[in-house]
This record gives sequence, C-alpha cells and structure tokens, in this order.
Amino acid sequence: MTRKLAATLLASLSFAAATAPTATATAADYLGTYRDQPTSYSAGVCGDASVLGFITSRFEYRATNYLHANLSIAEIRNMGQNRLELRDYTHRVEREYCRATAVMTDGEQRSLYYLIERNWGFAGIGRSIEFCVGGLDPWYVYGAHCASLR
Repeated sequence: MTRKLAATLLASLSFAAATAPTATATAADYLGTYRDQPTSYSAGVCGDASVLGFITSRFEYRATNYLHANLSIAEIRNMGQNRLELRDYTHRVEREYCRATAVMTDGEQRSLYYLIERNWGFAGIGRSIEFCVGGLDPWYVYGAHCASLR
C-alpha cells in the first residue's frame, strides 16, 4: 500500500512539474505581460502642442522670477522620445522622457529635456510635466546637465 501511494504521489508531482510554467519565462518577461489596464499613447506626445505650450510659458515665468533674465523660448525643434516607462502593477505612473532643441530669444540653441508623467494628479487623472533647459539650471535641480530627465 505504501509503495502504491508513493508511486501515485511521485507521478502526480512529476505531472505538475511538467505542466507548470517555467520560472525563466516569467523572469525574462522584461516588459511585463501582467499589466493591469494597459494603455498606449501615440508616439507624438513629445511634440504635443499643449505640452510644448506649457513648457514655453513655465520657462518664461522661471526666467523672469528665478533667473532674473529677459529670456524666453522662441521655438522648440527636433522633438523626440528618449525612453518610455510603461505602467505595470508595481509602477502606477507612466513616464515618457523626451528631448528637443530650444531656440532661445537671444538666438542660442539649447538642449531641452522633459518628462511627461501620466495617470498623475487627483485620483490618477491628468499629467505632470517637468523640464530642464541645458545650461539654465544654476541650482542643479535636475542634476548636472539635466541628468535626471535624460
């Protein structure tokens, strides 16, 4: 009786091990197939007019009140995406890192790095935009050469 029970137990364990998913399949899943509520945004979010308008107006305020300079962004060119961090079960906020070239009113072209965070704000509705213009962050709020937004 003991032999029959041991054989049945061994057979059931080997069957369970053979049909179970392997640990390497889940460990190698870098993008995370276990997302709850997957969302996709167009690749043109970095060039969205509302985002660029926000950056332009906020920079003008910061230049006047913090830098004490008569400087503003005349044009934003060459927008593109550096990195995209999608939402998953451990990260509730989606982050899109963008870069561009800001043409200033003094004629100089400076690098512009900005971050768009979605599912932000009250009850996860809305977005947050952080930006840094190269060479115009004297207190290194975003690190040397805007490193934290790259």
